[in-house]
Amino acid sequence: MILRILCCTLALLVGTPGAYAGYIEPDYLKEKVAKGELPPVEERLPTKPLLIEQLEPGKSPGQYGGEVRSLIGGQRNISQMTVSGYTRLLRYDDKLQLKPDVLESFDVEEGRIFTFHLRPGHKWSDGEPLTPEDFRYALEDVQLDEDLTKGLISNYLLVNGKPPKFEILDDLTVRYTWDAPNPDFLPQIAAPQALSMVMPAHYLKQFHKKYQSEDKLKELIKANKEKKWTGLHIGKARQYRPENPDLPTLDPWRNTTKPPAEQFVFERNPYFHRVDAEGRQLPYIDRFVLNVSSSSLIPAKTGAGEADLQGSNISFADYTFLKESEQSHPINVKLWESGRGSRVALYPNLNYEDEAWRKILQDVRFRRALSLAINRREINLAVFFGLGKPSADTVLPASPLFREEYAKAYTDFDPAAANKLLDEMGLDKRDSDGIRFLPDGRRAEIIIETAGEDTVETDVLELIVDHWDKIGIKLLVRTSQTDVLRSRIIGGKVMMAMASGLDNGIPTADMNPKALAPTSHEQLQWPQWGIFVESNGEKGTEADLPEARELYDLYKQWRQTADHAARAEIWHKMLALYTSQVFSIGIVNSTLQPIVASTKLRNVPDKAIYGFDPTAYFGVYGMDTFWFDEKGGS
Repeated sequence: MILRILCCTLALLVGTPGAYAGYIEPDYLKEKVAKGELPPVEERLPTKPLLIEQLEPGKSPGQYGGEVRSLIGGQRNISQMTVSGYTRLLRYDDKLQLKPDVLESFDVEEGRIFTFHLRPGHKWSDGEPLTPEDFRYALEDVQLDEDLTKGLISNYLLVNGKPPKFEILDDLTVRYTWDAPNPDFLPQIAAPQALSMVMPAHYLKQFHKKYQSEDKLKELIKANKEKKWTGLHIGKARQYRPENPDLPTLDPWRNTTKPPAEQFVFERNPYFHRVDAEGRQLPYIDRFVLNVSSSSLIPAKTGAGEADLQGSNISFADYTFLKESEQSHPINVKLWESGRGSRVALYPNLNYEDEAWRKILQDVRFRRALSLAINRREINLAVFFGLGKPSADTVLPASPLFREEYAKAYTDFDPAAANKLLDEMGLDKRDSDGIRFLPDGRRAEIIIETAGEDTVETDVLELIVDHWDKIGIKLLVRTSQTDVLRSRIIGGKVMMAMASGLDNGIPTADMNPKALAPTSHEQLQWPQWGIFVESNGEKGTEADLPEARELYDLYKQWRQTADHAARAEIWHKMLALYTSQVFSIGIVNSTLQPIVASTKLRNVPDKAIYGFDPTAYFGVYGMDTFWFDEKGGS
């Protein structure tokens, strides 16, 4: 059976030639068109552009113009334009349904044969055509090039250890074929940090040893202060963090600023492929200006009116201040729901270097006891004004996979039950302060480390200190910097960490459940087990906890099935096992996230889910359809 997905849906419709009396030229580009520096909009758009119909309540066709100011905590964060700009071969809409985007359509056969149909006349931001060669180059010359990948091919491209067979069927059609289903392929292409399957080959070949002369390549390496051609190519080709202004893009805005800089300017892509219902080429907004600031100053600067659209680096703790700022600055403060599995969560490091502590942390009775000893109601009232929901680190009610038992797993405040579990473990002897002794005679003192950038984390930990004191566990807090903390966790130096919970709190069965199994070095509870999987067993250590191995086996089963119902069943098995084992200790979820927008900015939803995966922050809500109404007002 062939599943063919066309653009003809309620929310996204394909425009056809002659559908409008004429496309509307953005004012920002009229002068360049008049001077002959750009072709007119009809020649820049694909023959069949993607039509965005504004059917969602509260949205309307917009007007051209304007500049959005936003604040970022460091220049690496220019990636937020790639995330929120959210242009993909296919993407999720705001109902989390996969739709064609750059692609005109796509076919899926047996869950293993993927045929992509390109839009006729689609062009990169420099006006060069998008062709099947761009797909071949991205796969064969980049993703599968051992020099560039250092031999580590993305797991999302491997099925039974083998990459896909790639074919160019004609000038507008490419095909990827695996021997068995690859359910990861389409979700990863639509992800906030997407698997890169298309790159501007016409530009990048000059930096690739396969296509460039040795002498010229040496010259380019020297001019760009690189040591090898691989570093040169990686730096020039970086799409997720678009630091190279010369790199052609398919996104709605393109970076014009070369780092280092304190301000990055993104200008509209004159060849962007989407149009609105009235024939206007999107985006409506001409420019995005990202100003680099200290993270700690971003709430104050936002409240002072220095941002027209801000979601990052502000939190609910800033809400009262930001709301008061509405009286003195033209901003609106909206409250979206956080899309994470838990606003903050504790991660016992099951790979901790201390053998005695590692054995204790790997005992599920200990993790359950710590969870049962936390008074989540008190934390919710004291830190989140009672607006969150006490919960384990799991999916949110908005997910079709939600079950009450997952959210409630070991979240009842029950110090008696917690004490009983710890006594059963043999931790039944205490000192004069009531602190338990470990089997080797040391006091049961847990050091929890945080990145120190989120005051909510330290506020929550201050309360947990008292909660755990009642069960004879001494809690100490150590703050650090994010990069240092990550490095220490991977090295087994951190006993327990605090961070946010599951990135994707609203998954569907077709989304990857990798966060629930050891799959990545970035996972705070089992980094070495994750590295083992990532490196195909060459680095790290294999999981030696049966429940962790079972989660990984279930994850592999999910990757091998193309059946939606079977995927849902696997998801539920993983959620049940993960929450019953308390591999991360969730506190409160469904908390509220302030979103600050200029009073003149339209089409920004009043209510939505704010998160990285899968909604890509503003991405699924169509940041290219946000527009300025010069009349202003709330």
